[in-house]
Amino acid sequence: MTERGTETRPTILVVDDNSINLKLLEAVLSPEYLVRQAAGGAQALSAVETGDPPDLILLDVMMPEMDGFEVCRRLKANPKLRRCPVIFVTALDEETNEELGFNLGAVDYIAKPFSIPVVRARVRTHIALKKQADLLEQLSHVDALTQIANRRCFDKMFEQEWRRETRDRKSLSVLLIDIDHFKEYNDHYGHGAGDECLCRVASCLARSVARSGDLVARYGGEEFVVLLPDTDAKAAMGIAERMCSGIRALNIPHAYSSAAPCLTVSIGCATTDPAGADSPQRLTETADRMLYRSKAAGRNRVTQP
Repeated sequence: MTERGTETRPTILVVDDNSINLKLLEAVLSPEYLVRQAAGGAQALSAVETGDPPDLILLDVMMPEMDGFEVCRRLKANPKLRRCPVIFVTALDEETNEELGFNLGAVDYIAKPFSIPVVRARVRTHIALKKQADLLEQLSHVDALTQIANRRCFDKMFEQEWRRETRDRKSLSVLLIDIDHFKEYNDHYGHGAGDECLCRVASCLARSVARSGDLVARYGGEEFVVLLPDTDAKAAMGIAERMCSGIRALNIPHAYSSAAPCLTVSIGCATTDPAGADSPQRLTETADRMLYRSKAAGRNRVTQP
């Protein structure tokens, strides 16, 4: 989506080698959408590979050099563009051509000469479906209780950052965080208070990181995980210590904790250079061992190798 003042408009890429069709479709759609143009297949592929993908592509089938079917095939082969809906705009009406387009991943066909009301209606329908799909995708990566990232989101981002840090040869740090004696907290104060406690802890941890690339996620139960790209051991330790003191500063009473009279966390910290490490699993295993050492040493602390 693209901002226009305070309004958010979906982006549509119109691909056609006929300049009259380009101008007509832009005139029809521009009142509701931000319309980009490409005069051929190669130009379209170049346009979508830079910047944010469009929300919808209107793609002419019959174009010189590279037809719409080949453009669609290449779009769907790119993981970044695979979810972008494609509507073919074509004079072809044979069922075999329609079948080919749908098999390649197109969501609809608009026949030429096209009807303006039909174009508007089908574009509106598929933009609405795209919004719903995007929302479901977003919700699938958010923890329902704490409203921070969930384990699935962490696993996905961890894999991406591992590959990137391996390529760029930079350090990558992971923090594993456990609320001390959370079972006793739940048993004494009740599960409603326990849920509120988890939300306050999650919010505090999220406020403790400053960069957009840092990720705080709920790992499961009372455990949280923090992904810190391009962060060496010293910097990761500083962030972890800030998180520890931040949770203490919440001053949430915990009468049944042996670590302190208020709620505290234990943290395991691990840092590695992905270019010289065995696997991302080894990094999380190291952070888990460090978390165990923090607990064994009395909790309410950070431990790293």
